[in-house]
Amino acid sequence: GTKHNNDDKIIEDFEVPLLDFALIVQATNDFSSNNKLGEGGFGPVYKGILPDKQEIAVKRLSRTSNQGLNEFMNEVKLCTKLQHRNLVKVLGCSIRQDEKLLVYEYMPNRSLDFFLFDPTQAKQLDWSKRFFIINGIARGLLYLHQDSRLRIIHRDLKASNVLLDNEMNPKISDFGLARLCGSNQNEGNTSKVV
Repeated sequence: GTKHNNDDKIIEDFEVPLLDFALIVQATNDFSSNNKLGEGGFGPVYKGILPDKQEIAVKRLSRTSNQGLNEFMNEVKLCTKLQHRNLVKVLGCSIRQDEKLLVYEYMPNRSLDFFLFDPTQAKQLDWSKRFFIINGIARGLLYLHQDSRLRIIHRDLKASNVLLDNEMNPKISDFGLARLCGSNQNEGNTSKVV
């Protein structure tokens, strides 16, 4: 309806695919607690399966969070412009009234903290795997800081924001607090404590 035109206009500016809200509700089994993967910085994250069998992760913006809206828009804006094998790929987003969803590729091996801080799981990470993961994170950061069209400082890099695909390739996620710097800037000034 005409009610959502403003939201749609905002999203159009970001060149990100706008996905059908009902489709995502169906894919996540109506945001079932069985599909909940965890709690992100500004809302829960759910696993979903699209009709074509593609697995997705859906970040659902908590309705009460005003700060979350700015972070959501920031993340959408940056992610559409970033593409690197060590950054999580955003597939699209969906907006319906006060519901805002960000849809990512699904990472079957969860996040790095799951392996590092669990004594049983940590045994799976020998030094060569750890070096491989560290290397991938460093490549992702180099891209953000130096090699992409934009210069971006993540500002919230931690083990829970490094996701792992089925081959344990690390992908940096959660760009809600990231900051864009001018191409000649070496420092970003911010009034927010991060």
